[in-house]
Amino acid sequence: MNERLEIDALRALLAIATYGGVTRAARHLALSQSAVSHKIGRLERALNCKLLTRRKGAPLFTEDGLRLCEYARRITTLHDEAVASLGNRPLTGHLRLGMTEDATTSGIAQILGRFTRLYPDVRVRTRTGQSLNVQDWLKAGELDLAVIQIFRNDVQPEDLILFQDSLHWVKSPDYRLNLSEPVPFLSFDTQCFYRRWGMEDSLQQDHRFDNILECPSAAGIQSAVRSGLGIALLNGMHITPDMEVINDVFPTPPELAYVARVQMNNRNAVTKALIAEIAKEVERTFPLRVAV
Repeated sequence: MNERLEIDALRALLAIATYGGVTRAARHLALSQSAVSHKIGRLERALNCKLLTRRKGAPLFTEDGLRLCEYARRITTLHDEAVASLGNRPLTGHLRLGMTEDATTSGIAQILGRFTRLYPDVRVRTRTGQSLNVQDWLKAGELDLAVIQIFRNDVQPEDLILFQDSLHWVKSPDYRLNLSEPVPFLSFDTQCFYRRWGMEDSLQQDHRFDNILECPSAAGIQSAVRSGLGIALLNGMHITPDMEVINDVFPTPPELAYVARVQMNNRNAVTKALIAEIAKEVERTFPLRVAV
């Protein structure tokens, strides 16, 4: 067999899968739509099969297209690891990374482990904290790269979206709301942007909140909710079956996004290498999974 599968064409296929279409993939790859379509066409001619349905209302990929996506993920992973491992110019230096607690239990941790194996001469220092703290460290130049949780409408053009989540008001099924009195509110701490949004919103509503608990960990807030101490704002990944989502009582919270954000004044080679690794993983397994 003389057929060849081009790495760049396979990356284009994965970008289409990640971003949901040729136009969005082209924007991400900084290519024209026709250039991306041409790459897919070359794959189709090499394999003598159709990869995209190209019919309105139909699934994006054909069955063969879905099968090739699985091979493409494996091929590009091995290709990139080989290039990084056997390249003539080893990467050296250091990187200051900031992450939230959620990010440490996500696919980011696996990416970081692989990155340190691929680049053993790179020294990575990691700090964890609340999203607002990590953002402040990044702005102050204390970090090169941050993986943070923000409201979806606060995503910046240069941010790499890793995954998205929803925010909900929750309580124990046994807890009875009494809006005629201050509602016991459970929050992470004063740097919790959930809390800031909830408390600021309450000033414009008939209900009032009494912040009776501050806890730095999601596990602590979960335990307090289950115990019936009050209500809380939790993202979907931390809501368990023994909690009750409160609907139609308080204003609907904004959507959330987890993003990788680079310090704009410090785009060194090491930072670029790690953000490239994260971007490739997002293309392969979008959205990145989070362990609950």
